[in-house]
Amino acid sequence: MPALLWLLSLQLAAQDWSLQVEQITFGPKHHVFGYIGHVRNMAFNGDGRYIVSLRMDFQNRMPKADDAAEIVLIDTKNGYRESIIDRTRAWNFQQGTMFYWNPKMPKTELIFNDRDPQTGKVFAVLFDIAKMKRIREYRYDDTPFGNSGVAQNGGSFLGINYGRLAKLRPVTGYPESFDWTGDTDNAPENDGVFIADITTGQKRLLVSFKQLADVIRPVRPDVDTMPLFINHTLWSRTDARIYFFVRGSFEVKGKRIDIPFTIHPDGTGLTMHSQHIGGHPEWESATGIIGSVGGKQVIYDVDKKEVVEVLGDGDTFPEPGGDVALSPDSKWLVNGYRKGHSNYYIVYRRADKSWKTTEGYPHPGRTSGELRVDAAPTWNRTSDAILFPAVDPSDDSRQLFLLRIQTAKK
Repeated sequence: MPALLWLLSLQLAAQDWSLQVEQITFGPKHHVFGYIGHVRNMAFNGDGRYIVSLRMDFQNRMPKADDAAEIVLIDTKNGYRESIIDRTRAWNFQQGTMFYWNPKMPKTELIFNDRDPQTGKVFAVLFDIAKMKRIREYRYDDTPFGNSGVAQNGGSFLGINYGRLAKLRPVTGYPESFDWTGDTDNAPENDGVFIADITTGQKRLLVSFKQLADVIRPVRPDVDTMPLFINHTLWSRTDARIYFFVRGSFEVKGKRIDIPFTIHPDGTGLTMHSQHIGGHPEWESATGIIGSVGGKQVIYDVDKKEVVEVLGDGDTFPEPGGDVALSPDSKWLVNGYRKGHSNYYIVYRRADKSWKTTEGYPHPGRTSGELRVDAAPTWNRTSDAILFPAVDPSDDSRQLFLLRIQTAKK
């Protein structure tokens, strides 16, 4: 198709859908879902009636050990009315408490993290909103890890040491949590990425920091001089691959280690990748993962170790390394990114490459550091609405907003 005709076709396609935004929570308390909606992680329960959120009294400091956040359900069928179902002492502003609806029971079962107030040990919780109680706690006294990512099709969750993160990457850790590795071992054998069975609670160490350091050492001989930590453990859409970042000296410019790895859930296939694809990748398929390469939004195949598709054109995604989330039906992609003191959202329809950008949502004073307001978009179950956090200018509180895709009826 000639370029002019293609451009006209694209413009016409973009006219058959639009975006509408509604604020659904209000102050004085603050509301945070927390995590990005990648890897089909959603704030909405299985039938879409409830949105889960943290609710807290403050936003201008990190939580302390005794600061419990309320866990609330927001009723989409009843004027977004809120009800408290539990509380947690394991949370932060960037990732919340790692909420995941259990894929095997998404209508009623919710997974989140908590911390024992006496021991400081972190554990994951399985909560039933129909029974209104915790039906299981995943407490491991020797390695007290919390959930870091649930398999997209259910059955297992990954775990990491949030006490270690509290010291090495506070923005994603839980302050004052117990760290069994101490302060002297940069790459311990008894810590790394864990995997736990949701039904039985059985856990195993999937890969250790020592194993990871051994793989990294030939390309970074200085790996032994810095304590390592792990961020963003992400299951692929078929649960056949797990992607994660191994990091060290993350705040030290010129010294930082930030290396992506993949591994199979049975512990085989550990692979280090030389191609970095942005800070918040999103799985597109069994082996394809969406990220940023060379200033473009791309799909990178982790088995082929190459870019297999470019999404959009040069003008579509001004910041392809932003917070990206693929809709459950794979037809839409949202990219939330920061420009100046505001967050913007690009919604992209893959079928015809049409896209739209929202207005900016300003958050001056909270653009960096532990208290920043990230774009953090997350889809609903029917792939036609996106939940995102923003500051309510009327009282400077953190609130939740819904971005709806309105498609013209034919």
